[in-house]
Amino acid sequence: MLQSTKLKSHLQQTLWRALPVIALMFAGVAIARAQATSTQTVKNIVLVHGGFVDGSGWEGVYKILTKKGYNVTVVQNPTITLEDDVAVTKRAIDAQIGPVILVGHSYGGVVISSAGDDPKVVGLVYICAFAADTGDSVLSLIKTAPADAPAPPILPPQDGFLFLDRSKFAASFAADVKPEITDFMANSQVPWGLEAASTGATAAAWKTKPSWFLLTTEDRMIAPELQRFMSKRAGSKVVEVKGSHAVYVSKPDAVASIIEQAAAGATSK
Repeated sequence: MLQSTKLKSHLQQTLWRALPVIALMFAGVAIARAQATSTQTVKNIVLVHGGFVDGSGWEGVYKILTKKGYNVTVVQNPTITLEDDVAVTKRAIDAQIGPVILVGHSYGGVVISSAGDDPKVVGLVYICAFAADTGDSVLSLIKTAPADAPAPPILPPQDGFLFLDRSKFAASFAADVKPEITDFMANSQVPWGLEAASTGATAAAWKTKPSWFLLTTEDRMIAPELQRFMSKRAGSKVVEVKGSHAVYVSKPDAVASIIEQAAAGATSK
């Protein structure tokens, strides 16, 4: 009986000595799980198109990302006023469950700079886009391009809307895209509101959110030098690609790759 009591006492003492070690083990597991959660890749991607086109050009990028398990939403902005485009984009963001990577092409950069202040947005990706500061518009930024940069073949406004010269569309917008596709793009242009092109961004989300920038070195719509200025000002992580302004159509793999980098890196900020 005495021996049994001593054994029980010994086991109790051993257990009490082991408790701190057990607690530390469980704490370590909890911390590891928390760290894994905090660095988890963002799965919600919202794609915003630019002027003269609609969201269908994102099809290649969409297919790549969805096959890899991302939840991809393509915004169809009316491109009549910046205010409306920001509102449409914010509705797309609101519909997401969890954090969002917001991606903009061309004029879409002004939209995401403005809409990116939404708390769900954890990272911005500019695809040869206007990384606008507060008050910057597409037309004001174009004026800051080098004097020898190619001028986009934008025709005079028609009833308050802008179009590109169809005969120059391929060379200026989509030089590395198949001719049959560029012909369709040129002849299916979406009227771009002069008001949308001339209205300044309402915010500069890149000042508080991490950003990435795909810079197209053969771009004849937004001069590469202007892209370098904007990406440097925004402190973006830059990837340079030899491609046209329609790089999201011609090189969807490169575009999807930088979006994936943002999705993996945004939560570490």
